[in-house]
This record gives sequence, structure tokens and C-alpha cells, in this order.
Amino acid sequence: QVQLVESGGGSVQAGGSLRLSCAASRYFDSRYYMAWFRQAPGEEREGVAAIRSTGFTRYTDSVKGRFTISKDNDKNTVYLQMNSLKPEDTAIYLCAAVQTTEWLLQPLNVLPYNYWGQGTQVTVSS
Repeated sequence: QVQLVESGGGSVQAGGSLRLSCAASRYFDSRYYMAWFRQAPGEEREGVAAIRSTGFTRYTDSVKGRFTISKDNDKNTVYLQMNSLKPEDTAIYLCAAVQTTEWLLQPLNVLPYNYWGQGTQVTVSS
């Protein structure tokens, strides 16, 4: 079992920045994906960014050029740097992980992920 704990959410003005962190309770001993999803009230959960253990990354179109996903293997932690935030970025942001050697064709789809954090709220005001 792996526990994921997110932190770094908060309230900012449009144009501001936040950095989210997701700490895993243990090291993954094989290939894995970690990802950030978000869910706004009344909306479906949306994949925002994903990173593979190899360093491969994938972003949803609406955050390209604004958000950056990265990882620190020594700390078992994944980060999401969010710049130029917009009101439409307001949501609960959740961290997810899956240990797999397979290449995921859709790493921003919720289905492959079997470990989830509790989420952290991000609110962007105009």
C-alpha cells in the first residue's frame, strides 16, 4: 500500500502561482506513473499532468505552458508548479499513482491509477 499526501493548496488572485506537493509513503521499486487530477464542484475529475518514473510528462491542453510537473526521487515527492493561475483552475487537486511497467496511452485518464490522495483545495479569484 502507498499513502499519498498532498499539500500546498490555497487561495490566490488570478495571475498568481502555487506549488502543490504530493508525498508518497514509500519508494516505488519499479516503473510508475504519478499524476495530478482536479475536480470542480459538479464536474468530472480531470487529468492535469502526469509524470512517469523515466521523466516522461504529459499535460492537458488547458495548462500547457503554465503548469509544470516534476519529481524528487530522494523525497518520494511529486510537485505541480502552477503559474498564471486562472479562475477556471479552481478545484480540488488530487494526486494519484500507479506502479506499472506498461506504457500508458492515456496517462491523464483516471482508470489506471489505484492510489489516491485526499486532495488539496485551490481557489483562484478574479
